[in-house]
Amino acid sequence: MPNRLFRKKNISDALKESEGFNGGLKRTLSATNLVMLGIGAIVGTGIFVITGQAAADYAGPSLTISFLISALCCVLAGLCYAEFASIIPVSGSVYSYSYATTGEFLAWFIGWDLVLEYLFACSSVAVGWSGYMLNMLHGWGIDIPSHIASSTLVYDDDGWAFSGSIINFPAVFIVGTVTAFLIGGVRQSALVNNIMVAIKVGVILLFIGFGISYIDVSNWSPYIPENVNGEFGHYGWSGILRGAAVVFFAYLGFDALSTTAQETRNPQKDMPRGILISLIICAVLYVSVTAVLTGIVNYTELNVDAPIAMAVDRAGEGLSWLSPFIKLGAIAGLTSVILVMMLGQSRIYYAISSDGLLPKILSKVNKRGAPYSATIFASIVTGLIAGLFPLDILSELVSIGTLMAFTIVCLSILVLRKTQPDLPRPFRTPFVPFVPLLGAAICLMQMAALPWNTWLRLIGWTAVGFIIYFLYGIKHSNLNKRGN
Repeated sequence: MPNRLFRKKNISDALKESEGFNGGLKRTLSATNLVMLGIGAIVGTGIFVITGQAAADYAGPSLTISFLISALCCVLAGLCYAEFASIIPVSGSVYSYSYATTGEFLAWFIGWDLVLEYLFACSSVAVGWSGYMLNMLHGWGIDIPSHIASSTLVYDDDGWAFSGSIINFPAVFIVGTVTAFLIGGVRQSALVNNIMVAIKVGVILLFIGFGISYIDVSNWSPYIPENVNGEFGHYGWSGILRGAAVVFFAYLGFDALSTTAQETRNPQKDMPRGILISLIICAVLYVSVTAVLTGIVNYTELNVDAPIAMAVDRAGEGLSWLSPFIKLGAIAGLTSVILVMMLGQSRIYYAISSDGLLPKILSKVNKRGAPYSATIFASIVTGLIAGLFPLDILSELVSIGTLMAFTIVCLSILVLRKTQPDLPRPFRTPFVPFVPLLGAAICLMQMAALPWNTWLRLIGWTAVGFIIYFLYGIKHSNLNKRGN
């Protein structure tokens, strides 16, 4: 049994799949497409919501430093992702990397963890999209009945309870709409994403460009607010560090790029560029927006759901024309995040199914090169979760799942450098072992800071995954069949 659990997939077999011998996916994505997908996945609720709340509660104007610290953390993990994507340019992301380095059982574990990340990321952003859309419709005088516009379940100190709502219909609707585009193929999906990214980045640049003239520099003083009563994380340098931990999650999503390696024209060169360039662009946008936001409105007043919209209103008539565009940009931003996360989720199902660990029907590909069965399955599960569960529970599970994936990628780089030092590496992570070890350490510290209830849910999710693997996956694994 132990030998079966730790069988490794030959990298040459994975490379054959990437060349199209067994893959079925079409190579259509360019470096520009990858950068746009990265921006599409990263720029969402983070820039429209988290900036104000983190400035008000933790760091004040010095949240700009927090964003730079968290960007550095993501770059460390991104460098490790880039090396793996250049070595094993197939769909499946960390799952495929682990299969080639640490064996089948750990690959299944991280694959199941990736399902958690993408499934709940899609669901949570869909719930957020629903909130923005309901707000915009209300402004137009259109109100959707509450019993079909909020989550069925709620969670508080007394545990789970029914909210009285049947389902969050707008959240289910956007998942179904995005699925229709994804089934049309990755080229069509990339085009839709490009349009959404252009809208939201355009709105952000408008806010930065026109908002600069409304900055009151007195709002930046003190730039690092004095720590309150020695409490860790409440302003001061400890507040900057706590703020970095909070806004770290604003960068999550770039790892979805690695799931499209098998659909990239030149993955060895373009995948590292796509990951790193999109991270840098998003870091610049986040820092710029934070500087303008805290310059227009004092940081003590920014703990609201829509801080950018508040800043526009505070600026007065000179920026009032920008208010509807802010809402449009937020909706476009969330739509692109859902699209990229759904794209990544379907590719994870596809990769695991191709290896026999999930039913083969999930690796079916249509004429346009889209894994349609995996995409439809992903949409059904995502729609149900988005319609039933509240946002806060979903977002915590996204965080712990993503940090687990980052940790495994960083550590797997060390394993592969040790076990296969002569393997061709078109892109090499610099300063090994310092970069991967630091990246893994930061991710583990972030995980340790999450609530115990989130860990319990992760344990429960993992237990379900182990049951599926030992009842189905290990018996139907392609490596097991070849061994027999």
